[in-house]
This record gives sequence, structure tokens and C-alpha cells, in this order.
Amino acid sequence: MELTLFLVIIGFLFVLLSATPFLLRRTIAFGVTIPEGHTDDPTIASFKKIYAATIFITGLISLIAYFTWANTSSLTEDKIILTGLAIQFGIIFLSMGLYFYFHAKTTRLKQLNEWGLHLKQVRIADLAIRTKDEMLPSFLYALPMIITIGLIAYTATQYSSMPSMIPTHWGPSGQADAFSPKTPFSVIALLLILLVMQGMMLGINAFTKKSGIKLNAAKRKTSQIQQLSFRKYTSWLLFMISVLMTVLLGFLQLTTIHEGLGSAVLMLALPLGFSLIVLITTAIYAFKVGQSGSRINVDIEDDSIAGITDVDDDKYWKAGIFYVNKDDSSIFVEKRFGVGWTINFANPIGYIILFGPLLLILAITFFL
Repeated sequence: MELTLFLVIIGFLFVLLSATPFLLRRTIAFGVTIPEGHTDDPTIASFKKIYAATIFITGLISLIAYFTWANTSSLTEDKIILTGLAIQFGIIFLSMGLYFYFHAKTTRLKQLNEWGLHLKQVRIADLAIRTKDEMLPSFLYALPMIITIGLIAYTATQYSSMPSMIPTHWGPSGQADAFSPKTPFSVIALLLILLVMQGMMLGINAFTKKSGIKLNAAKRKTSQIQQLSFRKYTSWLLFMISVLMTVLLGFLQLTTIHEGLGSAVLMLALPLGFSLIVLITTAIYAFKVGQSGSRINVDIEDDSIAGITDVDDDKYWKAGIFYVNKDDSSIFVEKRFGVGWTINFANPIGYIILFGPLLLILAITFFL
């Protein structure tokens, strides 16, 4: 079971990472703004192909070697897990190294060719676009939190009948493998962690909704449709994950309250199903939507406007990854490499939304 799970995750990881340069906006390459008219530069295209081929081939060889080694040796569960994790981190570190290398090469290429130097930089502001935004309202994200609060109340009523040792961790097989003595805190710890994660997702959705909507100066109509679609599908994906987490952790809590509620097959199938659904939907989101909706086909006549380009804000992107702009009120901004959002590191509220919940979860697990 552990081997199958890690094979799926490793395969998903290297395929997604190798495809990343092709999931971005055409005007962004390795974290660098590329002006209209230079997005099809053959040198940049070769950078993308080398990055993708290196990640894909390395990942595929690692996957085959891992599978062969695990099936021809007598290995403990710990060795399979540790090796699988090592391969995942190895692929991630390789992708990071290649990214920084090609980020530097692309930056240098842009400077040498003076791309965008003679183009008028334009920032598009559409005051009416927010009326078309279809991101989910925050109250929907509060619904799973209400369910969790209800489960906490139900747990309190069942405290006396609960076992003396409370599960605190479940292994890949779905069976509990770590326990803590029963206390009023330990019996609801899992639900408190769930509540914190639900609150984090509510905050991410709420502040992402307030973030700026950046339109392509040369292709305004197309970028508007793509941007609105990207925001909508991101919101839906986040809500789906919140609901799935509620189902999974809520069920685990009920099996703690009512021992024997979940059969061995169900305990195995539920976390596996959760993982597969999240991986599949994330892959669909990445390949069908793309960063900023770049992979959404728009059936509209929108000829590129010559002589203008988007405002070049490369100076605010450290290494093309970390956005630091104290003059931008946005807390969340679209990533420049990868699909999704990152925080404005010059805005302290972003740290609170992302790292506050993580510290709370660590505190909860520490006191178990």
C-alpha cells in the first residue's frame, strides 16, 4: 500500500513539475516578465524544453528504480517511506536548482536584448471587472466549520464512552498507529486541527478575492476572461479540498467515538480516495486552467495592441518567486512559477494567514 501511494505521488510530482513552464502566462518565463513580441523567442523555448526534459527523465528513471528496488528487496515499511520521501525531495530540489539557473539565464537574455525598452508600459484598471468575479462567497467556506463545531459538541457528549487511548495519527493503511491518553483536550485535538485548516482556507479565499486582477495590456478581452475563470476555479478547488478534509477527518473522529464503525477496507479506501481525488482534480486544474487561466481557450477576436506591454514589475519579485511590494495592498498575488497564489511578503497579514494556522497546529500536536 505504501509503495503504491508513493509511486502515484512521485509520478504526479515529476509530471506536474516538468510541465510547469508551459502552464504559465506567455508573458512570464522562469519568473521574468517577457514583453509581447518576444514570448516565442527560440532561446526561451529551449530553456523550457531542457527544464521539462531534465525533470521528466530524472523523475521517470527514479520512479522505475524505486519500483524495481522495492519489489526485489525485503524492505520494511519505514525504508519504503523514507526512500519515497527522499526521491520526492530530490526531484523538488532538482527543479528548484534548474529554475534558479534558467531564471538567471532568462534575466540576462532580457537585459542583453533590451526587451521592452522601447515599448510603452501600461497597467490596465477595469473598475467594473469585480462585478463579474465568480469566486465563491466566504459563507460557503464557513459551512464545513459549522459541521466541525457540531462534531466537537457531539464529542463532548460522548466523552465518557470514548476509549482510554485516543488515536492521534493514522498510517498509510488507514489504521491508527499513534495514541494519546484520553483528556478533554486530546479527544477534540483532531477537530481543532481541522477547524484551523478550514479557517485558513476561508481566509485565503477571502483575501484572494480582494487581490488585484491584472489584465494583459495588449490582449485585454482575452486576459479578462482567463483571469476571471482562473479565480473562479481556484476558489472552487479550495472549497472542494476543504469539504474533503471535513469528510475525512470527521469520519476519523467518528471512528474514535464509535469503535468498530469503520471496517479495515473502508479505513484504507477513505484516505486513499481522498488523496486520489485531490491529485486528479489538482492535475485537471493545472492542465486545463493553467496559471492565470493561460490554458483556457477563449473564442474571441482580440488582436494584440502594438507598441505597448504590461508594467514590468520584476524588481518586486526576488528570484522571480518572492513578491515584496509594500506599495501593493494585495495580500495574495498570482505565482510567477507554478499554479496558484503566493503572499506579498511585504504585507504582514499574509504571514498571519499562512503561518499562524501552522503554528497553531504545531501547538496542538505539541500538547497532545
